[in-house]
Amino acid sequence: MVDDAAKQPLLSGLLDPTPQTKKKCFAPKRRRFRHCKSAPLAEYDPVESLPRSQSIFDKVHPSFRKVAILLAVYLGVGTVCFYIVSNQINGKKTNEVLDAVYFCIVTMTTVGYGDLVPNSTTTKLLACAFVFTGMALVGLILSKAADYLVEKQETLLVKALHIHEKVNRIEIQKEIETNKVRYKCFLVFSFLLVLIVVGTIFLTTVEKLDLVDAFYCVCSTITTLGYGDKSFSTKIGRVFAIFWILTSTICLAQFFFYVAELNAESRQKALADWVLNRKITNLDLEAADLDDDGVVGAAEFIIYKLKEMGKISEEDISLVMEEFEDLDVDQSGTLSASDITLAQLSETGKSQTQS
Repeated sequence: MVDDAAKQPLLSGLLDPTPQTKKKCFAPKRRRFRHCKSAPLAEYDPVESLPRSQSIFDKVHPSFRKVAILLAVYLGVGTVCFYIVSNQINGKKTNEVLDAVYFCIVTMTTVGYGDLVPNSTTTKLLACAFVFTGMALVGLILSKAADYLVEKQETLLVKALHIHEKVNRIEIQKEIETNKVRYKCFLVFSFLLVLIVVGTIFLTTVEKLDLVDAFYCVCSTITTLGYGDKSFSTKIGRVFAIFWILTSTICLAQFFFYVAELNAESRQKALADWVLNRKITNLDLEAADLDDDGVVGAAEFIIYKLKEMGKISEEDISLVMEEFEDLDVDQSGTLSASDITLAQLSETGKSQTQS
């Protein structure tokens, strides 16, 4: 009997109005729902798919390959363009090629110190073009790579937190999923602090700024405020700035994004707790009874609660039910292997008729 019940679809309660009154019928359903939640772990271990730091020359993740190509193209084209018109850029100059790359980075991250400024119509139009393309590159591409890099370190962080405990990979993955955003905030904030300290030390030792001015320059840079009274003016300083400015500005943007995401997640959890702990009324049962048969099945109750939590909408349910009805070729109210086969044959026939 358990085997027969396990074969029933999740939405069978919506399509079969027959009330389930026997207690022994409910036990298999509960086991089925719980099994559906944990079944993928038996045949697919998500931790195995996580990137492993076996070798620095291992397979490069597609996100980084895409970022590297786009960034190389952007900096390559920008360097060539601004090198050609370098005599039309005013300010503190060190090396023409280095200054061109530095100017690209300062423009791309919208820092805009003002130590190098366009001084002709051509350079001003180039700067306008590169600032928009640079912002798009940072916002749409580099931030994704930064997000992936943070996720890569989450496993190491969880292992470090449980270094004296015997924790298997499945438990580590569950821990990561439960506190995913919180770990991201912690990692990015830690990295941001390191960048602030490194930038301040560099400016005091290489650019010869005092401690307050160095910290002031760091803050005005990573927030892209860029007053311009303090900046990188030496060759070594601008080489350092090319990497440090790009990393620190993206890191701060990611940190604020994770803070907003953590706040949204906390509000969502609070809503879910309220929905799950509030008392159910007769009005709730009426609203949850999708097929108007006078009783609420497990599937109907789950759908109603998910709607209350904002996880799904009425439109989502309608779209899923439309797909179900299309697959239910024999209109029995259930899906079987024969239904899937008939649906596939029907789709094949339609495609052949159209061709």
